Amino acid sequence: MIRFGKKSKILAAVLAAGIILSMQGMTAFAGSTGVGAAKPAQTGPGVAAQNDSQPGQAGGQTVQPEGQNGQTEGQAAQAEGQTGQAEGQTAQPVGQEQSTQPVTGQEPLQVNYSAFILQQGWSAVTADNNLCSAPVNSWVTAVKANLIHIPDGTQVGIRYQVNLSGTGWLSWAEDGAETGGAEGVMPLESIRMERTGSGAAAYDLYYKVLQNGAWTDWAANGASAGQEGAGLRVDGIRASITAKGAGVPADLAASHGIDPSRPMIALTFDDGPKTSVTSRILDSLQANGGRATFFMLGSNVNANAGVIKRMVDQGCEVANHTHDHKYLTKIGAEGIVSQVGSTNQKIQAVCGVSPVLMRPPGGYIDAASLNVLGSMGMPAIMWSIDTRDWQHRNAQRTIDTVLSQVKDGDIILMHDIYSTTADAAVVLIPELTARGYQLVTVSEMAQYRGGIQAGHVYNRFRP
Repeated sequence: MIRFGKKSKILAAVLAAGIILSMQGMTAFAGSTGVGAAKPAQTGPGVAAQNDSQPGQAGGQTVQPEGQNGQTEGQAAQAEGQTGQAEGQTAQPVGQEQSTQPVTGQEPLQVNYSAFILQQGWSAVTADNNLCSAPVNSWVTAVKANLIHIPDGTQVGIRYQVNLSGTGWLSWAEDGAETGGAEGVMPLESIRMERTGSGAAAYDLYYKVLQNGAWTDWAANGASAGQEGAGLRVDGIRASITAKGAGVPADLAASHGIDPSRPMIALTFDDGPKTSVTSRILDSLQANGGRATFFMLGSNVNANAGVIKRMVDQGCEVANHTHDHKYLTKIGAEGIVSQVGSTNQKIQAVCGVSPVLMRPPGGYIDAASLNVLGSMGMPAIMWSIDTRDWQHRNAQRTIDTVLSQVKDGDIILMHDIYSTTADAAVVLIPELTARGYQLVTVSEMAQYRGGIQAGHVYNRFRP
C-alpha cells in the first residue's frame, strides 16, 4: 500500500484542481478556432482615454447616473427569470452580412481581422465581411487576420502581405501574426491575402480596402487591393472567405440599405438575451428591415446561444455588458478585464463574432475604468434616451418616451428581458421606420458619424 503524507495529499489536491480549471478554460474556446487558426485576440493594444472632443463624446471624464436620489439601479428592478439587473438611470452625457460554407453541423468558415489605427491602437476583431475602418483623419498602419470555424479534418490557413508607405512590400505574415508598422505613422498603401494549406483549393479569399474615400473592387487569392505608389493610404479593410466558385461576397451597404443622408437611430437592448423576449424583437426587426445592438451579459450567453446566432445572421450587433452586471467603478482593473474578457470569449464561441462595443452596467464609468476599457480596445457606449422600461414595465410608457423624444442620431436604451419591452418594441420598430428613421446598429451609425475610438464615451451620434 502506498501511503501519502499530509503535505502530499494537499499537493495532489491542488494539482488536480489546476488540471480541472485548465480543462474548463480550454472548453471556452471549443468550436471558436480550429486547425491552422491563430487564437483570436480578445482585443489589441488600445489607448487610454483622450481629452480631445469628438461628435457625441468626451473622453476621460467621470460619468455619474442622474435622477437616482441615492438609490442604486438594482434596488428597483428585478429581471424576469434573470439574475442580471437593469439600468434604470440616465447617464450624464459625456463628451454585419457574411458568406456561408456548406459544412454540415458546423459554423461557416470565417476570416476575422483587425487593424492598427493611428492614434487609436488595435481595433477589436472584425467578423467576416464586415467593415474595419479608421475614423476621420486617421488611417491603417498594420493588420492581422486568422480563420475560425475551420471544418474538422481540413487544413486551411491564411497569410497576408502589406505595402507600407515609404518601405514597400513587407514579408508575409500568417494566422494571426501582425504585419505593418504598428508603432509608426506611415500608412498602408495596399494589401494581399492568400489561403494556405492542403484544403485551400476549396475556398476563395476576397478582400478590399478603403482608399481615397471609396472602397476598391474585390481582390482575391493573392492579388493586390489598393493602389501603391500614388500617395494614397488605406483607411479600412474588409475580407471574406467563401466556398470555391460561390462568387464575390454580398455588398454590405446594398444589403443593409443604409443611406447616410437619411436620419438613423440605434435601438439598444441590455441585460439579455432572453430567448422568449429577444426573438419577438428580432422578428419585428426582420419584418421591417431594421437592426439593433444587444449588450449581453456573459452569464446569459450559453443558455441563449440560438438567439445570439440569429442576431448575427440578421446583421444585428452583439455587444458586451460584463459577465455578471458588475459596476466597473467597483471591481478594479483585474475585475474589468475578467468580466469583459470572459463575456467576449463566450459570445465569440457561440456566434463567431467578438464584440467591439461595451456598455458599463448602470452607466457607471470613471477615468480609471475608462482607461482599462481603452487598453482593451473598447469604447463605452451610453445612451441619449432612457426608456426606464426596467422600472415601470409599461409598454405604452416606453412607446411614448421614445416617440416624444427621438431625434436623428439617438441611442435608445431598453432591456430585452421583459415581455413588456418586447410589446413596446413591436410597436416602435414599424412606427419609427414609417417616420423615416433607419434602424441601424451603433457601429453602423458611428461609421457615418465620425467613427468610434477605444477608451472614449459615446451617447449619441448626431449628423
